[in-house]
Amino acid sequence: MDFRPLKHFLMLADSLHFGRASEACHVSPSTLSRSIRQLEQQLGVVLFNRDNRHVVLTPQGKRFQRYAKEALEEWEQVRLSLQSEAKRLSGEISIYCSVTASYSFLYSLLADFRQRYPAIELKLHTGDPARAIQRVLAGDEDMAITSRPRRLPDGLAFKSLTRSALVFIAPQEQRPWVPQQPMSPSQTQWQGVPMILSEAGLSRELADTWFKALGVTPTIYAQVAGHEAIVSMVGLGFGIGVVPRIVLEASPLAERVRILPVKPELPHYDVGLCVLERRLKSPLIDALWQEVVER
Repeated sequence: MDFRPLKHFLMLADSLHFGRASEACHVSPSTLSRSIRQLEQQLGVVLFNRDNRHVVLTPQGKRFQRYAKEALEEWEQVRLSLQSEAKRLSGEISIYCSVTASYSFLYSLLADFRQRYPAIELKLHTGDPARAIQRVLAGDEDMAITSRPRRLPDGLAFKSLTRSALVFIAPQEQRPWVPQQPMSPSQTQWQGVPMILSEAGLSRELADTWFKALGVTPTIYAQVAGHEAIVSMVGLGFGIGVVPRIVLEASPLAERVRILPVKPELPHYDVGLCVLERRLKSPLIDALWQEVVER
């Protein structure tokens, strides 16, 4: 069965750019355009409104996008189920995580798995951990290593890999704005302190809650995508940051910062593997899921 037209459509629907989509599909723009036209002719509707500068999904295109994703998932599940019966699994699993998670967890998670299932191709995408769950929910990734949110979205399964303290970090060199008595926080100490925080995600939510309880509106020096960059900026002396201890321990810049013994302490950070529950019907996804021993 030829599912290439559906894959071409989904890639264009995701990028809304013929050049990038054709490159990702390893076809020429003219081949991609022809594939989309054939789909539109078969369906009898326009899937994209396009001109020389813009590509936009039509309402019919958005509906067909949902169908195309489900159809490919169903096909993959049937194919893998048949392979599983034959005792051999092959295919692709995409995993999204932060740079720190890629070298903190992936080796222990995947070393034995790769030996058991050598025909499974693993695709790793790294980026801001705050985007991880949304990418899984949107179907852009099969799995993600991320922090467990305060409320787990419906339809999402989560297995814990480790727990890590969330800590305040400051430059090694003394700065006049670093609180002198972090174990006895007060509005006076923390008012005006330059803070370097995540743009979004659990660590930002917990930091905002901590400051709210103190009655302080934090002075934001910078909002950063990814915890690794926070360690770097704090090491350069730009402000105080909030990061998981596991990120700090893995950072090559750890010696340039110090942990502030702030009270009350922030809650621990539960890091684990998440996946859509319905995707666990796939023997491929379930094989990796079963590899995780929840802690």
